[in-house]
Amino acid sequence: MEHVLQDLIAALRGSGVRISVSESIDAMNALRLMGYDNRQILKTSLSATLAKSRHDKALFDSCFDRFYSLDDFIDPETNFCSTPDSEPAKEDSPLTWMLLSGDNTGLSLSMREAAREADISSIWFFTQKSLYIQRILRGMGQEDLNRDIQRLSKEHDRPSQQKVRALKKAKTLLFENVRNFVEQQFSLFAGSATEKIQERYLRDIRLSNLEQQDFQRIHVIIKKMVKRLNSLHSRRRKTSKRGALDLKKTLRENVAYQGLIFSPQWKSKKINRPDLMVLCDVSRSVQTVARFMLLFLYGLNEEVAKIRSFIFCSNLVEVSHIFEEYPVEEALVRLQRGVGLGIFLGRTDYGQSLLDFKEKWLDVVSNKTTVLILGDARNNYGNPQTDILKLIHERNKKLIWLNPESPSFWGIGDSEMKRYLPYCSFARECSTVNHLERVVDSLLQT
Repeated sequence: MEHVLQDLIAALRGSGVRISVSESIDAMNALRLMGYDNRQILKTSLSATLAKSRHDKALFDSCFDRFYSLDDFIDPETNFCSTPDSEPAKEDSPLTWMLLSGDNTGLSLSMREAAREADISSIWFFTQKSLYIQRILRGMGQEDLNRDIQRLSKEHDRPSQQKVRALKKAKTLLFENVRNFVEQQFSLFAGSATEKIQERYLRDIRLSNLEQQDFQRIHVIIKKMVKRLNSLHSRRRKTSKRGALDLKKTLRENVAYQGLIFSPQWKSKKINRPDLMVLCDVSRSVQTVARFMLLFLYGLNEEVAKIRSFIFCSNLVEVSHIFEEYPVEEALVRLQRGVGLGIFLGRTDYGQSLLDFKEKWLDVVSNKTTVLILGDARNNYGNPQTDILKLIHERNKKLIWLNPESPSFWGIGDSEMKRYLPYCSFARECSTVNHLERVVDSLLQT
């Protein structure tokens, strides 16, 4: 029965219900207490442990009813062999016996057992339907059924010929019922696989190539990443606050207890949240990447890092207050349009933007500050002001440059990337969601 519950949980996840390991354990304990005797009690118990919101409960009810729906074998109108003379013989296979005797319950159990052995919960693509139909039929004993039909076909007496006709009809009905069952299982389990494939694709696609219809899905993916990183680095920070055992202090503190460790002492280490200043190029060439970079970093701002954000194109302005005054989605729209922010969305000018940063915010940069620049370093052949970047590099803790272009294009045309590289702690290509996650993850570990 544990396998049945595991398959139900897989189906629920495929339907969009998020279920943790601890919740799966709770469901297993509830199942041991309540059993399978009463369907409604089972449904209520599992719903209490697995569904956490009204939306989840609606998904649970639909998925539960489909998962435990009766297959066609249980239908009393399904009659495989209605000929009175079609009685099974001792030499007939188990599947032949069930078909000839009309044992629908036995056929249903046999089909579900064969489906479990074929790992039906792993069906992901519609092209796999035929494969699983054949696996289930083989597991039920189709090969033995075929041998029985061949054997009876060689006998020319009337009862044998009637059995052959009855078995061929039953074989056709058996295939149809198994096919319907596989269709139902595909609708249950394929949803999660499709979602995973789509997510994997969107995580690897270049953000500059995203279509408008994918933006909402990318937002969901980024929020999931932010939640995972928040959880990961919050645990790291909590563990680090306790520190490692200080053996000398522990021994001195516990001398009064004759060497028994009643009061362990820990080595303490101050854990500072990363102090970030993010400079994002919002010109047309990198606009999409900047949008998702800001969304990603501000998801981390509340618990993990202190972030000040700036955007630039022809000049540079601070926009940290925008995220304090507006929801993230509305803030992103305002940043892209630049309305009321004092930014000029003309020709990209890295030199002027660096001059603006030097005049207004350079004094804020300290040896605890990490400066993160997102841009393609294409300066329209203007003065790149590398001396200012050198000055920032000398004052800060780390200077990181994320470029949405491939390194093979750095320094080509009006790109000033190779002139900026000597003053970067490190520079990376950052054109996909996976790139963003890896960079921010490594940044938070320092």
